[in-house]
Formats: sequence, structure tokens, C-alpha cells
Amino acid sequence: MKRLKIYHLIILFLVLVMSSCLTTEKKEYIFKFTGQNSGTLTIRYINLLSSSDDSTDISNQDFKELLDNYINGDKIKEEYPTATNIRKQLYVINEQLYAEIFMDFPNLEAARLYQPDANSPFMMCLTTEKNAEHFVESNGSYGGEIMPVVFWDKELKQLKVTTSITPPDQSTKSLAGPYREWKKQQELAK
Repeated sequence: MKRLKIYHLIILFLVLVMSSCLTTEKKEYIFKFTGQNSGTLTIRYINLLSSSDDSTDISNQDFKELLDNYINGDKIKEEYPTATNIRKQLYVINEQLYAEIFMDFPNLEAARLYQPDANSPFMMCLTTEKNAEHFVESNGSYGGEIMPVVFWDKELKQLKVTTSITPPDQSTKSLAGPYREWKKQQELAK
């Protein structure tokens, strides 16, 4: 009997965890070189969303996850462990919540870029996972679905790429509302 209760609790927990999804419509990456293979990286998350398989509004939960794990937490540091001087900000434009992450990178690997040698182009691999980032545009060239790599001329001092992740639809909800409520609470606490 006790084992059955634990099993039901585990199932309930998994349903709750898997029913929500913090996501974004698009991401922009801007790499600016300030030295030999070092510089700054800005990642802009455009239209942060809560995505749910049912009609339950879990946007407040997803906004809390955004704050706890990404803005106040170490999730970005885990994704870019050798980047330094990581800064984060949230803001709203046209009823869409944006997040910007700024960081310095001491080498290409820290920014998730690759260059086999000094005569080769800079490269960034977009994931081959089915529900991941999809190429939209860049100031480089894209290898396509067979080779999801963006290539940039080695002489460029600024590299840009935009990807799409989750197009908004009836199963998504903007996190602009929970952000405004949180911001209001922050102002009242001062």
C-alpha cells in the first residue's frame, strides 16, 4: 500500500513538471570580437512564453522558473561555464517579455564557437535535436538541415544568428503579465 502511494506521488509530480514548459519564440546571438578569439556575447530571448498541453495557466510557475534558474540562478553559467562577467536583464516590448544575457568570452570554446585553424571560418553548430533551435537568419551562411552549422568569414568582427524555438499559438502564453506583476512587487518592496 505504501509503495502504491509513493508511485502515485511520483506520477503526480511528473505530470505537474511535464505539463509546463518555459520557452521562447526566438533567440538572437551576437558575438563581438574585442581580441584574438575573445570578446562579448549577447543572447536575446525574444518573447518568453509559457507552453502547456492543457488549458491550465501555468505562466506564473514558468516565470518563477525563469527567475529562479536563469535570472537569479546559475543555469546560464552551467551552459557557458568558462564565460565571465555574466549579466542579465528582463524587459517588455510590444507585450512580449525579452531577456538579455551578456557575457565575456576568453576564447571561442567559451562562446560555443569553433574554428579549426586561423584560416578557417568561424562555426556554430545548431543542435540536431528535433524540438530545438531552428535557423532563421544570419550574417553568415547556414549549412542546412543535413549540416546545421552556421559559418562566418574569419575576418568578421561581429557574428549574428537568429533561431526560432516555439512559435506562439493557443497553447502558449506570454510571460509579460507575470513579469509586470513581479516588477510591481519589486517596486512596492523598495
